[in-house]
Amino acid sequence: MSTHDTAAPPAKEGGAAPGRPPAAPVDAEARRRARLSRRWQRDIRWSPYAFVSPFFLLFLAFGLFPLIYTGWASLHQVEMTAPTDMNWVGLRNYTRIFDDDFFWNAARNTLTIGVISTVPQLLMAMCLAHILNYRLRASTFYRVAMLAPYATSIAAASLVFVLLFGRDYGMINWALDAVGVSPVDWQNDKWPSQIAVSTIIIWRWTGYNALIYLAAMQAIPQDLYESAALDGASRWQQFFHVTLPSLRPTILFTVVVSTIGASQVFGEPLLFDANKGASGGAEHQFQTLGLYLYEQGWVNQHLGRASAIAWTMFLILIVIGIVNYVISRRLRASS
Repeated sequence: MSTHDTAAPPAKEGGAAPGRPPAAPVDAEARRRARLSRRWQRDIRWSPYAFVSPFFLLFLAFGLFPLIYTGWASLHQVEMTAPTDMNWVGLRNYTRIFDDDFFWNAARNTLTIGVISTVPQLLMAMCLAHILNYRLRASTFYRVAMLAPYATSIAAASLVFVLLFGRDYGMINWALDAVGVSPVDWQNDKWPSQIAVSTIIIWRWTGYNALIYLAAMQAIPQDLYESAALDGASRWQQFFHVTLPSLRPTILFTVVVSTIGASQVFGEPLLFDANKGASGGAEHQFQTLGLYLYEQGWVNQHLGRASAIAWTMFLILIVIGIVNYVISRRLRASS
């Protein structure tokens, strides 16, 4: 009996086995997808650090390193003429600062100029923000005008105010003479000079704070004002009982920022000085801590002493920050 061969016929030359797709393209696609998945995971994990790294690199180069180097230099005797020659003196630079009458004079001037400039500035900013909070014609123009002094150069503004407060030909003395007041020596007398420097600061920063208050006022719910109006409250009563309580965090913020700015006042008194020096007047009558630091470091060339002044100012700012934190916690607890 003959048998028949039932085996499958051989595949044609150059062909593939029927019913079995090629495996190589599938493996390549799987590897490509796995590689893209790993790349995507790395991107999700590390890209946020890459985005914020420029800030930290700049902070390390221009913030942290100068801070650490200044702290190290404050413990040495260093002169501008030989900045690499450091002689260890410990805390002697700090003790010499606190025994220096010029330091305490600069600290008092910084405090008085800060008070004279900050209090009227914030009060005027609050009043301007309250006016701009109502619907006015050309309100956008007024808001831009409020920000114009902040965008003006400190040098340009200070030079204009030097002309305004001139003793012989200044417009301020001309106006005072018109009402029968004798001319005031704004640059050489103590209190007039501090008032003049404070006026420059007030002019420059009032509009900036007014826009901050305005933004906070526009975030207050209108339901509170409607409820107060239904209870018969006038606009002034609404301002004192609705607006001010709602602005307490914003007011605290502006007070702290203005206080920090007042402790670092430098450009206004430097340019207001008739001699264009860092002494703050002939008798140091409006020399601030910033000017005192500049005088010690770049005029007298005592870098170690200037570094100690810088760290003292830094510690003062830390104290201001702690006070701000304590007051903020108490306000949140009371509310």
